[in-house]
Amino acid sequence: MPEISRFFGIIIKMYFNDHMPPHFHAEYGEHVAELTIDTLEILHGYLPNRVLGLVLEWAVLHRQELRLNWELARAREALISIAPLE
Repeated sequence: MPEISRFFGIIIKMYFNDHMPPHFHAEYGEHVAELTIDTLEILHGYLPNRVLGLVLEWAVLHRQELRLNWELARAREALISIAPLE
């Protein structure tokens, strides 16, 4: 699964040809969650509140890039890196 961003110990990834709805994966230590791109709700998993807040802040800033990466992944094309949260 390609890593598309990393910040504050959080790793953001996206699978090629993953299931709908469009989403991304966030990992922090042993915690893993899948979040939808459009609504930013958690589909599966859990992240501590502080980490979830950082992921949501990052995702709001980069929603268009996430959508583009979703389309690239569905087409099995190389994904673009997305700037980390600073």
